[in-house]
Amino acid sequence: METFNPSIAMPYPYACTFTNAITSNHIYPNSASNSPAPTSPWMDSRIWSGLPQGLMDRILAFLPPPAFVRARAVCKRWYALWFSNSFLQLCLQVCPRRHWFIFFHHKTPSASSIVYKHSTPNGPSGQTPRAYLFDPDELRWYTIPFPLIPPGYSSVASSGGLVCWASDEPGPKSLILHNPLVGSVAHLPPTLRPRLFPSVGLSITGSSIDLTLAGDDLISPYAVKNLTTESFHVDAGGFYSVWATTSSLPRLCSMESGQMAHCQGRFYCMNHSPFSVLACDIASNNWWKIQAPMRRFLRSPTLVETQGRVLLVAAVEKSKLNVPRSLRLWALQPCGTQWVEIERMPQQLYAQFGEVEGGRGFHCVGHGEFIVIMIKGVNNGLMFDIERKRWVWMPCCPNDQGEEGNLHAFPYEPRLATPVITLVDQLALPFQSFSGFQGLVWRVVMGFTGHQRIDVKEHEASLLDGAIGRGHQRQGTDKENWRSESRG
Repeated sequence: METFNPSIAMPYPYACTFTNAITSNHIYPNSASNSPAPTSPWMDSRIWSGLPQGLMDRILAFLPPPAFVRARAVCKRWYALWFSNSFLQLCLQVCPRRHWFIFFHHKTPSASSIVYKHSTPNGPSGQTPRAYLFDPDELRWYTIPFPLIPPGYSSVASSGGLVCWASDEPGPKSLILHNPLVGSVAHLPPTLRPRLFPSVGLSITGSSIDLTLAGDDLISPYAVKNLTTESFHVDAGGFYSVWATTSSLPRLCSMESGQMAHCQGRFYCMNHSPFSVLACDIASNNWWKIQAPMRRFLRSPTLVETQGRVLLVAAVEKSKLNVPRSLRLWALQPCGTQWVEIERMPQQLYAQFGEVEGGRGFHCVGHGEFIVIMIKGVNNGLMFDIERKRWVWMPCCPNDQGEEGNLHAFPYEPRLATPVITLVDQLALPFQSFSGFQGLVWRVVMGFTGHQRIDVKEHEASLLDGAIGRGHQRQGTDKENWRSESRG
């Protein structure tokens, strides 16, 4: 194990420790005595020491987050890049998208509700609640703490580098957007309608946030029905709607509480008894039903988004069928109503999968070219690479807190800069000037219902000023480790 312990105190709320992160060739400035002499002219320090700073920053911007954190120990300038406007803007422009996953423990007793709670205010045995990041390219796990999330909140969605948390208590929902890498936190205004455990859809781009809560309306303290949806929207162009846009759900829908899949301006979620798919157009806020393939023979169906397509992943099991039991993937066609089977798990692998799964059920999540299939009650699962047509057993998830329950995943893209989060902060500051934009003032009237056009000039660099300012304010006292686990 190699531990990253820089001599300078870490300014963000957690130090970083990595296992098997670097096995050789430690890189330090002017440290010929600490590293072996170069054996190739390609490693001549006289060549590399002459790199322009702009080119070096561009190289650093391409590093994955764990490697960048290690690189910050090299010198003071690299250490300060975390808080540099120009470097973070460079990351937004050139940093490659990383299709990672973030996992939380599902501790709800009901199998039909997807809620991820901390059992105590600081997790089991007084420890800080944490999650597990999975890098599908390296098949590597990372543990990351959440010291800034108060007790009584559960993770419900993830998009654009931010994790969304919702209050657990029945009633109007309070929501938090949190970037776990830099510690930025933004509180959304509470919803208008009381709900129990609604389905949540989240879509975040570089300049807008769309959030939809659907179903589980509390019509009385003892009765819940799937009746309505509420939508939250804010963008850098000056449009906003604070839970003012509502719509009715289709009749007789039976939604399973959980997250939705977002694809090309629409949210999708599963409907049960019998199985079908509910779709919502974000712009028009209209809902409709889509018939699911082989709907009477599906088990544990899940909707995922991969590479701009909506896929349905489910087990097909029916003794009277003339086809063997299997796990299949269907893709929704551009017409929006037809499904085409695109992949089927090999029969031998499905037999192994069935032995491990044992009828407990499973949950799927997609991101980029990867689909992860997590078995309930088990700390590992299967991963399918769509581009390579390859199935891989994942290494077991590290669980050093002794947590019990099911692992549930969200797609997660690690980002050092999420400037759009400053748009949410302004909703909590009515009648104050919006310093994040140049030239014009954005004033928010919290009592307004509906869409309002505000004269705002989009300026991404100024958004970064607000994001970095909040990061400095929230530099924490928690010294939990973000740790890389071995490949298993």
